[in-house]
Amino acid sequence: MSIRTDATPGGAPDEAPEDTTAPASAARTSWLREHSELGVGVLLFHLGVLVLTDALTMTVDLTQRGPVGPRTVPFVVGTGLLVVAVLLALDVLRGGRGEAEAGEDVDLSEPADRRTVLLLAGVFLGFAVLIGPVGFPVAGALLFWGAAYALGSRHLHRDPLIAAVLSLLTYVVFDHLLGVPLPGGPLMGVL
Repeated sequence: MSIRTDATPGGAPDEAPEDTTAPASAARTSWLREHSELGVGVLLFHLGVLVLTDALTMTVDLTQRGPVGPRTVPFVVGTGLLVVAVLLALDVLRGGRGEAEAGEDVDLSEPADRRTVLLLAGVFLGFAVLIGPVGFPVAGALLFWGAAYALGSRHLHRDPLIAAVLSLLTYVVFDHLLGVPLPGGPLMGVL
């Protein structure tokens, strides 16, 4: 009589347990990849809840109330975000898919252009630092010219002039015509 050393107490041979988590994990990953648009729906839902929470907890003075008070627009936007999130989730779960843009010409095999991104980030940071001391017209001109340079324009005589005109035009339209006060800096008395 031989004794089996690979038997379990119930008499069945010792077998390695099957790894059932690998196929389930792969199936779950595949399902999530096929329904990745649900992430946008979740984001929209959370934004809607946040906007509605802020709108409903907003303290409103009785003198501010009227047919359209300060809570109206956030309430409408928050409700709209929730409705769009639910409709998007339903569409994705029913098989709807976003189509890739046909005109997209991005070569994903090429590395990212970090130089351009860092130049643009520096230009925006410089604008944020300079807008207070030198005002919008000067800081805006540097922003427009720096962004054009970072994006590849090398017309060193034309670009600063166009940037200055755009900045002054933007300042005049917002500050004088629309009534949105922008810091004028040293040019406050001139403009």
